[in-house]
Amino acid sequence: MSKPLMSEPLLTVSHLITEFETDEGRVRAVDDVSFTIAAGETLGVVGESGCGKSVTAQSIMRLLPQPMGQIAGGSIMFQGRDLVSLPLTEMQKIRGARIGMVFQEPMTALNPVHTIGRQLTEVLLLHKPISKQQALREAVAMLDKVGIPAPDIRMGEYPHQLSGGMRQRVVIAMALACQPSLLIADEPTTALDVTIQAQILELIKELQNDMGMAVMLITHDLGVIAETCSSVVVMYAGKVAEKGSVYDVFDHPTHPYTRGLLESIPRLDSTPKSRLSIIPGMVPGLLDLPAGCRFENRCSYRKDSCTRAVPSIETVNDGHEVSCFEWRDLKENARVSGNAGAGGDSATFKMSAVA
Repeated sequence: MSKPLMSEPLLTVSHLITEFETDEGRVRAVDDVSFTIAAGETLGVVGESGCGKSVTAQSIMRLLPQPMGQIAGGSIMFQGRDLVSLPLTEMQKIRGARIGMVFQEPMTALNPVHTIGRQLTEVLLLHKPISKQQALREAVAMLDKVGIPAPDIRMGEYPHQLSGGMRQRVVIAMALACQPSLLIADEPTTALDVTIQAQILELIKELQNDMGMAVMLITHDLGVIAETCSSVVVMYAGKVAEKGSVYDVFDHPTHPYTRGLLESIPRLDSTPKSRLSIIPGMVPGLLDLPAGCRFENRCSYRKDSCTRAVPSIETVNDGHEVSCFEWRDLKENARVSGNAGAGGDSATFKMSAVA
């Protein structure tokens, strides 16, 4: 685990709100989400299913299902331009060219009735002023770069003729064909076996180093976050629970939800055949969200304030932020008891001791 790179943000998401119209009413899938990604940085976004990770990515790409989904508030600044207010024609020039995306399921991301070559060359022809022959050459070279054997033969094959790992490599090739500045990888190892997962993650890392691009990696796997990312955003029920460098969040988990996720990971030094730690309860439905903290129905720290108000984002230390009344109370207790000089470090120590 390493500290994040220090540079001007490539992408700045500020107070993003994304909503959907449903038969039961309007639901807010992403609520006041903010984070930044620097050039060359790898940001991990982690949380349970339904917490808003993929919707955040779709909002950045302006690929929300229409007409139900819409960005209801906030801004998404990418290389000095607000993607929220861009005309669709301008957004189409950015999507695929300057921001690439690897979708969750490669079989559904690829068109089953078109060959691999046609789908890959289409990306190149759409965004680059080159001939069809040049696009074919670049497509073959890109397939070779992502480790697909006999790429000239694979160009004429259909998605169903390839294995899951090969299809995922094709999707990565399509996302990186125009050498984007940012790659959004949404669960890129879903449904792949452990060996292929490691190969895909290593491939993304190698291509990132070659191209100097930033990566936003969405995953359920905290081990993947620890291995590949420099910063992490922990999401729960559409809101940011905690964010910071991987070092800070993993070594000093401050939100009870973050601690619960880390404690649920199997450990080599645990007692054989012992039960895994779990987070009790269920994630609240978007139509039935609590009035206070979204996590209060599953939190062992819960107190009256948690049920009445939504905690604001508090600064733990430089770059490490959390939305939790427990942290606020510990910080206030440290100040009252005369430890204000220790500041965040004193409270962080207490929080890590709780974990």
